[in-house]
Amino acid sequence: MAKARSRTAARKIKDRWKAKKWFNVLAPASFENVTIAQTLANDPDLIIGRVTGISMQDLTNDFRRSHILLYFKIHEVEDSNAHTHFVGHSLTSDYLRRMIRRRRSKIEGVYDVTTRDGAKLRVKPFATTDKRIQNSQKRVIRESMKSTMTKQAKSNTLSEFIRDIIDGKMGRDIYKNCKKLYPVKRVEIYKTELISGPTIEIKDEKPKKEPEEEKEKKEKKTDEKKEEKTTEEKTKEKKPEESKPEQKDKKEPKKKEEPEEKDKPDKKETKTKKTKAKKEVKPKKKKTTKEKVTKKKTKATKKKA
Repeated sequence: MAKARSRTAARKIKDRWKAKKWFNVLAPASFENVTIAQTLANDPDLIIGRVTGISMQDLTNDFRRSHILLYFKIHEVEDSNAHTHFVGHSLTSDYLRRMIRRRRSKIEGVYDVTTRDGAKLRVKPFATTDKRIQNSQKRVIRESMKSTMTKQAKSNTLSEFIRDIIDGKMGRDIYKNCKKLYPVKRVEIYKTELISGPTIEIKDEKPKKEPEEEKEKKEKKTDEKKEEKTTEEKTKEKKPEESKPEQKDKKEPKKKEEPEEKDKPDKKETKTKKTKAKKEVKPKKKKTTKEKVTKKKTKATKKKA
């Protein structure tokens, strides 16, 4: 009886797996609805509330942003697609360790911010310095960090505020304001958490026409500059062309002298032959040293006689 029950239980488990379906998890519209992951579930209601994490490198194929981790939460399911919204982000631990060193001070802060569309965020920035600083200086830097972040949040929606954080614009603005008080080395926002979603629906302003117009203006300016450069180059080219014939006349006598220069190698050959002949004579002089000795001996013998 026990074996029969175990078999029926095993069959039920297999049937449960067969009933499950794959669901594609999509990123929000601000991230161009890219597929983040895939999940299994019997019912689509069971997927709601799940949180998935992904690195910025996998989303944008940009290896320079591999240290940024994004978290999305599923809130709606349509057919086999699960839609998500942004929940928070964080930086990897190895990236943070790289920026923190000995004999330097680290200034951290935790601030609750409300955006223009009514969303509440908890933002955690930090700044680093080259030297150790006093607590009073840290306090001033924290106040400037808070003031800049609140101003940016009030003027931007949730998606725009997050975009500024991920792109590094927020850190740059904080850096500029803090540098006036003390020379800060670097500012980063290492963590964000969504406390409550937006209460007002505000469409994100996507100024596509303005950049295109600006690009056209820039292109026109560049074309005008190129035309001016080409005209200047042409005028410069004309001037040397007028002076070229004079130069040719000066260079003509040099060309006539070229055949005379060709005769020079013959002189060199004659010199080399003479030097070779002298070298051949030198070994003969060395051989005659013995003869000189013999001649001296013969002379001495003749005198004795």
